[in-house]
Amino acid sequence: MSRTKTVTIYFTIGLFTMLIGCQSAPIPKPRGYFRLEFPEKQYRVLDSTFPYRFSYPTYGYIVKDKYSASEKYWINIEFPRYKAKIHISYKEVHGNIDTLIEDIRTLAYKHTIKADAINEKLFSNPEKKVYGILYDIRGNAASSFQFYVTDSVKHFLRGALYFSVHPNKDSLAPAIEFFGKDMTYLIETLEWK
Repeated sequence: MSRTKTVTIYFTIGLFTMLIGCQSAPIPKPRGYFRLEFPEKQYRVLDSTFPYRFSYPTYGYIVKDKYSASEKYWINIEFPRYKAKIHISYKEVHGNIDTLIEDIRTLAYKHTIKADAINEKLFSNPEKKVYGILYDIRGNAASSFQFYVTDSVKHFLRGALYFSVHPNKDSLAPAIEFFGKDMTYLIETLEWK
């Protein structure tokens, strides 16, 4: 082999090694999530023939629950822009308050598998005879907030926040916090008829 070919081969190998060796290691890009813009909080009163009344956000609208034809007081507060809804179900109490409360507690704690934590917030308003618990379910659970309120004698109302997307606590965190405040306000303004 001629000296020129040998020098060319070594030069090519050396150049190739330097080019590969001088590159910095690839750095993975962090995940990005959509920035959600939320409207200013404003509320209107649901004042209908239902046995309950409460304030709900003006950026949501009331839709009769289509999956419960036999339950005339079941509704959803829909937020299509955010693919979210607050499902509201109502039952009359007929000496079965313990069963109703235990059913709701069981529904909330079924999320334990995916939840990082489940916090309970008690509500008590003796003037309006409204008593209940809000379950704040942290993590990748299907429902981040659930609640029940009752007067313990006649009325029992349950609510749950759902998103029509795959649960991801990081991307949904701003929306969960935003709608959680609306659910708290709904409970605080609830009255029985």
